[in-house]
Amino acid sequence: GSEKDEVVARAKRALDPLVSQLGELQQRGALATWSSDQVRVISQHPWAGDRRSDEVVHTASFGVRAEFVDFEKLAGFVDHWAGRDHVEVHGLAWDVLASHRRAYVAEVRKAAVDDAVATAQAYADAVRRGRVTPVEIADPGMLGDGSGGGGAAPMMAKAAFADLSSDGGPGLRLEPEDILIEVSVDARFTTD
Repeated sequence: GSEKDEVVARAKRALDPLVSQLGELQQRGALATWSSDQVRVISQHPWAGDRRSDEVVHTASFGVRAEFVDFEKLAGFVDHWAGRDHVEVHGLAWDVLASHRRAYVAEVRKAAVDDAVATAQAYADAVRRGRVTPVEIADPGMLGDGSGGGGAAPMMAKAAFADLSSDGGPGLRLEPEDILIEVSVDARFTTD
């Protein structure tokens, strides 16, 4: 718009009910956290064909980020706000909670070590060297030999999400993408 104060006020009027709903959702446990940026105002002279306008046009925006833990509430929130005047939903990023991530990483680390032992045993069996015994296991590059690490043992963590495929009636249905949690280990073994 042409009046900067009115443009900022209009953006704030659009933001206030959204922020209010986020606060309510957080109180009900649907959100872990949320935050709102300060207002950003851009003032520019638009172009009309090959000529720059003398009129200044102002644009105001606020950024809001929310970390939902209830995916049904997330779907309802996005369905409610997407497409409303003066509101844009720029995207969703899927992740697991930090407390769950620690458990998944521990599980994947164990799988990586199990895989390293099985691989070493397969090599030892191929040359008839007997049973392998791990003597050193470390994060990639920590054994000091400059090898930089072996293969990763990836594990999909889709189980961290609620099943959104249930019949929830009309509205937006969100399907979480798979989250790959990946670790690598370096290991040294001896044989019998």
